[in-house]
Amino acid sequence: MAEKLVVVGGDAAGMSAASQARRRRDASDLEIVAFERGHFTSYSACGIPYWVGGLVDDVDQLVSRDPATFRKDFQIDVRLRHEVVGIDLDRREVVARDLENGGREVREGFDQLVYAAGAVPVTPEWARTDAAGVFGVQTLDDGAALIDWLDGDPMPRNAVVVGGGYIGVEMAEAMIQRGLSVTLVERSPEPMSTVDPDMGALVREALCGLGLDVRSGVGVTGLETRDGRVTAVVTEDGTLPADVVVLGLGVRPNAALAAEAGLPIGPTGAIRVDLRMRVVDTPGVWAAGDCVECVHRVSGQPVFVPLGTHANKQGRVAGINIGGGYATFAGVVGTAVTRVCDLEVGRTGLREDEAAAAGFEFVVVRVESTNRAGYYPGAKPMTVKLIAERRSGRLLGAQIVGRSEAAKRIDVLAVALWNRMTVDEMSGLDLGYAPPYAPVWDPVLVAARKAVDAIR
Repeated sequence: MAEKLVVVGGDAAGMSAASQARRRRDASDLEIVAFERGHFTSYSACGIPYWVGGLVDDVDQLVSRDPATFRKDFQIDVRLRHEVVGIDLDRREVVARDLENGGREVREGFDQLVYAAGAVPVTPEWARTDAAGVFGVQTLDDGAALIDWLDGDPMPRNAVVVGGGYIGVEMAEAMIQRGLSVTLVERSPEPMSTVDPDMGALVREALCGLGLDVRSGVGVTGLETRDGRVTAVVTEDGTLPADVVVLGLGVRPNAALAAEAGLPIGPTGAIRVDLRMRVVDTPGVWAAGDCVECVHRVSGQPVFVPLGTHANKQGRVAGINIGGGYATFAGVVGTAVTRVCDLEVGRTGLREDEAAAAGFEFVVVRVESTNRAGYYPGAKPMTVKLIAERRSGRLLGAQIVGRSEAAKRIDVLAVALWNRMTVDEMSGLDLGYAPPYAPVWDPVLVAARKAVDAIR
């Protein structure tokens, strides 16, 4: 009889695992069943702000592979609108509810299990309301509901975005593009807390330049509603009118079901896995994506970094191993980029507070340069910040804020981090140069040289 693989979660990690396993084992050898609570498989949640803002015309553009393709070309039994509510490791079966048929219970046995349930939004008590007009943006279904509200009657005029991380600032820009008056509220001193506050201040300036009202260092305490609709957001700094509220407060691992089943949970609240994405001490069970923790290659500590890039790689690793191959996931350095209007933000490695928490002694340098040769048309300012270990000179972290050609420079620094390079080694890198793309001394090299001087 064929072995059976059950996948919990039909997005990046889950369907990458299923696809890789199928490529190595045909249906006569491995039966694959995938449960997905929503209406879509293998989609780009990162694209939702651009869909909401009108840069992406149709939701289908955000779907990499639809369920029909998985069923026909991969012989994967994809079951949409099925929510897995229980995992019995002793009986080797999962319990799911068919959400389209009154919650009818479905039981499915397994020989191998991939838990790829992703993450769930952080929702404070004040946001848990039945009032219409309050939205998260975790799934395509969430994005569709928000668009329907924005296009409804009456059309919203005032938007409040709560949370100044990647999704928050991108959704704030999307609301601006739709012609709304937008206020961004962030509890931290500056928006974009994935970078240090001095770099976050540059992001705030750009947001204000878009016409946003940015309230940083301010907490939200509640909502006001009337006739079942949200009307205002109550903050420590006053009450803000709101016809629509978008929550961008981050996510946490969707690991409650895994914990109930007895799967090991790490210090980050996510599932513990080994390098091959096997759940620790749990034979035949794998996990991948935004519900697992992994190792930070700089600090050596377990971290929870929910990004689609990691989810796809981790799912691929799990699927290769399930299919009889061999692959490992080597960890992360925390690289991420975003864009706010024409301002680009990139970061990799450790922030100052993270480097201190990990026990490093370090130096910090910050340089101002331009994205192109200063005389070339379109040259714009760029700020590069490096954090390096004091004695060894090893690069620990980097952040970049600037205009075009800024964010993707972070990839050079991510490669340096990955390979444990020192800033002295980096200062001699042979980087590409032409006036339309960089000054003769690239900003990365200038920052590395300044870090070398700081250490000496």
